[in-house]
Amino acid sequence: MKFVTTAMLLGCAAAAATVALQFKSYDNHSQNQQTHPSFRQEIAHLWQPFSPLVSHARDAEQAIDLLPKPEPKPVMPHIDLPKAEAMKIIQAAARRHNVPAAFVKSIVAAESNFDCNVVSPKGAIGLMQLMPETAQEYGADPTVPEQNVDAGTHYLRVLMNRYETRRSSQLNRVIAAYNAGPGMVDRYRGIPPFRETRQYVVRVLAFLRRFRLADRRSGFNG
Repeated sequence: MKFVTTAMLLGCAAAAATVALQFKSYDNHSQNQQTHPSFRQEIAHLWQPFSPLVSHARDAEQAIDLLPKPEPKPVMPHIDLPKAEAMKIIQAAARRHNVPAAFVKSIVAAESNFDCNVVSPKGAIGLMQLMPETAQEYGADPTVPEQNVDAGTHYLRVLMNRYETRRSSQLNRVIAAYNAGPGMVDRYRGIPPFRETRQYVVRVLAFLRRFRLADRRSGFNG
């Protein structure tokens, strides 16, 4: 669209330049400084087809300027965070918000694979892939790993309270809500029929089994 508009403007400018040259040529051969009326009529006739094009081109340029500008992607400072340090951050947040550490680890594994520098195409940030509005709701800077995990774990606690996770089916709803939002889970009264969400629930549960087994083997009861 921008290219077509520019081409139209260049075409109009070229036509205007041609008309101006014709006018100058006539004026140089004229014996007086007044332009003959018939020549003015010819100039007006030549210019007339291009006048609406210029008007439309200007309208198009203005319309482009009025289009909503894309939101700038968050600039992530690169942080070297070893996985062992990420685990310590997760365990601290899990204790603080009374969420099983294995569950938080499972969400982090599914969301970012423990990479705190990840930014999704949709703008989700960091270890727990927080959306900026969610991070703001919990007073966190999502680019800071500790705050990212703390806010994400707090959100998990809120979802767990909402769905009372005493049954596995309710835990599935918590996982689905973390991915698709609680509104969708409530609307469909369970896991929404979205391929991404269904696959996400399966992945998190697989990670959860793995981390629970690892914690039992290590004697960790967080």
